[in-house]
Amino acid sequence: MKQNNSYVDAYRPFVTPTIDLDAQFMDQPTSFSLLERMYKVEEQLTPKAKILMQYVIQNPREAVFMRTRALAAACGVSEATVVRFVVQLGYSGYREFIRALRDLADSEMTLVDRVKIARNGNADPHGFDGVIWEEIGNLKRLLEVLDAASVRKAADLVVEAPHVFVIGSRLSFTFSYYLGWSLTKLRSGISILKGSDSTAMDSLTLAGTPGLVVIVATTRYPNELIRLAKVARRNGHTLLLIADSPLCPISQFAHVTLMAPYERFPVVGSPSSISCLINCIVLEIIRREGDNLRRHQEKLEQAFLENDVLYNFEKI
Repeated sequence: MKQNNSYVDAYRPFVTPTIDLDAQFMDQPTSFSLLERMYKVEEQLTPKAKILMQYVIQNPREAVFMRTRALAAACGVSEATVVRFVVQLGYSGYREFIRALRDLADSEMTLVDRVKIARNGNADPHGFDGVIWEEIGNLKRLLEVLDAASVRKAADLVVEAPHVFVIGSRLSFTFSYYLGWSLTKLRSGISILKGSDSTAMDSLTLAGTPGLVVIVATTRYPNELIRLAKVARRNGHTLLLIADSPLCPISQFAHVTLMAPYERFPVVGSPSSISCLINCIVLEIIRREGDNLRRHQEKLEQAFLENDVLYNFEKI
């Protein structure tokens, strides 16, 4: 979009990464899909469609909850204009457009915003059924978008790497620890690093032989994970990213990216999709490891037995 549009300047961080990119890292396109699509077709839009585009960019948190009629009314255009706008952006329908807009809105939502949405969306404070059905919806969404080839590629990387660093930060450390802990049961050479610990940078820099770095990132994407992604690439490591949105800024550094999206705005986080995706990777590794896996696990079980690590019913 043109530089003289103030609303574009306000939202340009969603399109242009806020960190400096070295040319060596720009080996794959970033995935800022909705805004990029709008920018590409801007010159072909009608004046009314441009009004619609401006409203969506300025008010993503409001527009994401609107149906076609409400969005048309808010912009002073016809429903037909909304439908044509969505088609011109290349989306198959309004639902797909709203999903892309949800990613944009989610990137800027504060904790206060998320709690307000949760309260408005569920008048019953004990609506546990709704929570469960929402997670089921997230899993259905994962099933729709899951790229089996990427999962197999991720498993290849884990199996073939001389060593693997699994990194998360804040909420995503929960998932990175789960993944790292699972991988320790499948092979040796697994290190679980905390993104908030500055020694994680030391580990990546002093690793010697380049290995695999797996970063798990959830919105709102800590800057420390972005820095570690750059360090990983500068030191020749292969980078596998597991994220919850195509807007994740780390995707521009990753060799392979796996997405575990969710349908609605989580208050703190949504555990089902990423946990399930991790299980898919682990299962794919188990399927191909054979004797190596058996020997590794026999060694672990012997250590557990000798050191009385786990509860043993035979000792009752």
